[in-house]
Amino acid sequence: MSKPTLEELFTAEESPLLGFAYSFVRRREIAEDLVQEAFCRLHQHWATVENPRAWTYRAVRNLCLSWIRDHKREIKLEDDQHNTTPDQKNPTPDHATAQLEATGLVRAFLAELEPRDRELIYLKYTQDLSYSEIAKQTELSISNVGYKLHHLLRNLASSLRQAGITDSQG
Repeated sequence: MSKPTLEELFTAEESPLLGFAYSFVRRREIAEDLVQEAFCRLHQHWATVENPRAWTYRAVRNLCLSWIRDHKREIKLEDDQHNTTPDQKNPTPDHATAQLEATGLVRAFLAELEPRDRELIYLKYTQDLSYSEIAKQTELSISNVGYKLHHLLRNLASSLRQAGITDSQG
């Protein structure tokens, strides 16, 4: 797989990255600023970046997490105005930040996978296809689909544990 140009990457990933950033910061203008900053940083490091898609997702995630940490008091005040009691449906800002960080890590790790491996996860968990249906689409055997998904998920779980994510709550 050859490295895309910066323009090709921007065209292909700007909209998904905006959604990714928005899922963290919940403000369109902030998400736009952070994605723009990530592309500016990518431009500065372009010559040394081997996987620009994964690099950009990590950069956006890191910029979002930094923004959240820097604006935690502001986010808490907004949440206090809308929520009277924190619970699982209305998590505390710290809990919400941990969940967003875990989600960001999953997306970053997925971005680093080979396209074929990402496709398997997409077909199984986004399209909700059976192993048999995935096998037909990918021309793999059913047992190979199961084997690959098992190892992909095991490696993803291991990466998340190494990053300090130990449960589904972040």
